[in-house]
Amino acid sequence: MTKLYQVRKDLETWRKSTPDQLRDAIGELKKEQFNLRFQRATGQLEKTSRVGDIRRTIARLEAVLSEKSKQQSA
Repeated sequence: MTKLYQVRKDLETWRKSTPDQLRDAIGELKKEQFNLRFQRATGQLEKTSRVGDIRRTIARLEAVLSEKSKQQSA
């Protein structure tokens, strides 16, 4: 399974989710991002690409959340 396919599949799943579920997912990812920053600062981070992946995933979730809020207001 390619990465692009996985991203599209995740987007479909997130679009079916409620805004509260999306906010919870963003919160969990921000906690993970925080932990990864500490690991990088102490030199314990093994998979450095994970930091960027988390950042992009948070941005995608926020975009879906924005879409949902625009749909509700329209």
